[in-house]
Amino acid sequence: METTKEPTIEMLQKQVDTLTKKVEKLEKNRKDQLSIAVVSGDLDKVLAAMVISLAAAAMDTQVKLFFSFWSLSALRDPKKSPKGKDFISKMFGIMLPKGKDKLALSNMNMVGMGPMMIKMLMKKQNVMSLGEMFKQAGELGVEITVCEMSMGLMGFKKEEFIDYPNLRFAGAATFVADAGESSMQLFI
Repeated sequence: METTKEPTIEMLQKQVDTLTKKVEKLEKNRKDQLSIAVVSGDLDKVLAAMVISLAAAAMDTQVKLFFSFWSLSALRDPKKSPKGKDFISKMFGIMLPKGKDKLALSNMNMVGMGPMMIKMLMKKQNVMSLGEMFKQAGELGVEITVCEMSMGLMGFKKEEFIDYPNLRFAGAATFVADAGESSMQLFI
């Protein structure tokens, strides 16, 4: 009977060694980094992404935000009007909110009253405005990547986005690579 135990112990040891190597490889490839795919253009969801980002950045975690589809509205600068857009691009520009101050709530928007009430409550309770959150995020080194494919689909141009110190333009593969090396990933 002792001869049958030894191969079993050896097999278990090999499995433990294999699993240990896999865990070590995973740990080597993970950084103290948070990657968030922000696809919603709703005020409450963009606020959530920014609050979580600021909390992580304040804890010295590297933060990378990937803004795609409807969330691009939050990054539009209302003072900028790029030239040379085709008809469809102009229509998207007119129909979508132009900037973070024009975002609607996902629930209880109430024809624009909801966002106004939330902003009033935030101010009353000394919660930073979304604009202040973006400013602090820039100061803390939070990176924002604008999805080039979404930008192209909606007809947005680089010239119409906010001035932000860590803004870059890239595709989904960039987010996937960032998320792959991040210890935390979120989708908002």
